[in-house]
Amino acid sequence: MAYQALYRVWRSQRFEDIVGQKAVTQTLKNAIMQHKTSHAYLFTGPRGTGKTSAAKIFAKAINCPNSVDGEPCNECTICKEITEGRLNDVIEIDAASNNGVEEIRDIRDKAKYAPTQAEYKIYIVDEVHMLSTGAFNALLKTLEEPPKNVIFILATTEPHKIPLTIISRTQRFDFKRIGTQDIVDHLAHILIDSSLKYEEQALYTIARAAEGGMRDALSILDQALSFSEDEVTLADALQVTGSLTFEMMDRYISACLSGDVEQGLETLEVILNSGTEASRFLEDILLYCRDLLMYQQAPKLLEGKTGTITDAFKDLAKQTAPERIYQLIQILSDTQNEIRFTNHATIYLEVGTVKLAQGNRSIVSTTAVSPATGAADPEAVTELKAQIQKLQQEVELLKKNGAAPAQETAKAPARQQAANRNSLKIPTERVYQVLRDATREHLIKVKDVWEDLLQMMSVTQRAMLKASEPVAGSPTSIVLAFDYEIVCARASGDDEIQLAIQNNLSKLIDYAPTIVCITRDSWPNLRKTFIQQNKDGQSETPEVDVLEAEGDIQLIAEDSEENDSASRQEIVDEAVTMFGSEIVEVVND
Repeated sequence: MAYQALYRVWRSQRFEDIVGQKAVTQTLKNAIMQHKTSHAYLFTGPRGTGKTSAAKIFAKAINCPNSVDGEPCNECTICKEITEGRLNDVIEIDAASNNGVEEIRDIRDKAKYAPTQAEYKIYIVDEVHMLSTGAFNALLKTLEEPPKNVIFILATTEPHKIPLTIISRTQRFDFKRIGTQDIVDHLAHILIDSSLKYEEQALYTIARAAEGGMRDALSILDQALSFSEDEVTLADALQVTGSLTFEMMDRYISACLSGDVEQGLETLEVILNSGTEASRFLEDILLYCRDLLMYQQAPKLLEGKTGTITDAFKDLAKQTAPERIYQLIQILSDTQNEIRFTNHATIYLEVGTVKLAQGNRSIVSTTAVSPATGAADPEAVTELKAQIQKLQQEVELLKKNGAAPAQETAKAPARQQAANRNSLKIPTERVYQVLRDATREHLIKVKDVWEDLLQMMSVTQRAMLKASEPVAGSPTSIVLAFDYEIVCARASGDDEIQLAIQNNLSKLIDYAPTIVCITRDSWPNLRKTFIQQNKDGQSETPEVDVLEAEGDIQLIAEDSEENDSASRQEIVDEAVTMFGSEIVEVVND
């Protein structure tokens, strides 16, 4: 028989086999025993936490003729066929590839027929958040009035994408991330059962890298076994997961805590050259700092559980004040956020290392008192006195030069005026060109698909366009009004975002306009000036004033003896064509 991955071989076949989800499994077992099962369930939680396994076990337990205490026997024909995926009454559907209305309608039609072999017909819909809006609407009626002996089990990793109307018609079970210790115990059980040797510290390394997912842990264990020839060692686990060795972390943090910038940067270079990814490096160092803090406050909870208790680690924990560790964690967290959207993570790591090493200077309390003895450090006291004297001198200087702050304040308007001169330049002529050819149909078309367009953009592009709105459209261009000037300036100079808008609009409505970016504050004046210029360009036209009242555009036409009705009607028709009859009101005074 061909080799099977560990996560397939050791897939849970009973509720008791599911690790770390006691509350969920006990509730489902009790419901089966008491015959109080629902017609629809929603299983949510991170990947690899047992959602699909629990759904298949539930399907077996509720249909098993030999069920005992809510558990399937796994010996009868029905249990075996469900395990092998051959029972026609248990249907597994991947919503990622079957997310259309027609597929759900097909399910709804077939659900009306009674089960042929088992007592209940079970539909397991995996990654249900991938269904389209139409598909959810098609599923809604079936969940509201389900056929007899039919149960739906919906599984997802992103419950926030599921309509509330669907969630309210299901029993929701949240699968939590599996604890590190639970993963380690399960991995140890598998290795002992397979008669394989292992080092306990290696299992902790694998469990941490799995981030609460049992399937990920089993996949990493599979790699480690292949790499280490049927014995899981710590060194091999570190190689497979890309984690840092404890010696490397000891050396790096020691350099940072001692303020040795050069040593810290050299250690960082060695770590990165060994192939460690920036994100993995930061995760390991953050966990190391967390362990330092825990060892200081509750050493018994940490010893023997993580494998990080080296002599250097103990020395660092004794010599470092908690405030200094808090600072390390804050700097590392900030660096972790900064590298998420960059292709030059090494730069941020190097800057972060310098901050870590120099941070000791800003926490005087860390060096003034020895954490181990509580006695004052003479050198630190001397440094404190020098700093206090320097601060006193600066205060005296400020008192003597009391006019300096006022002078600085006086310069502020000048700086503000300079900033205003450098503000964004609005492309007035391009906007007027769009307004000359603008039609209501083009604007409505873009507005109707605007939300769909945003979902097709990248995360960064979507964030920029969230603060914008299409306000005018012609056959060749659209005008976007942005809430913030800085975002408007960035979008107008970003060729990629303009190309993305054109490409995605062409897919949605076969319309690929160029983009003109303006600020929302400038839009009323641009529109008013354009209409005024058009009025002035005609010999006999009414005076037209453009006002905004609660988002609606009101055109107030003032009659005069010289104006004839034909000219007035032409201006009104132009306004209706440009902005739409729904938002234009003509008032004759």
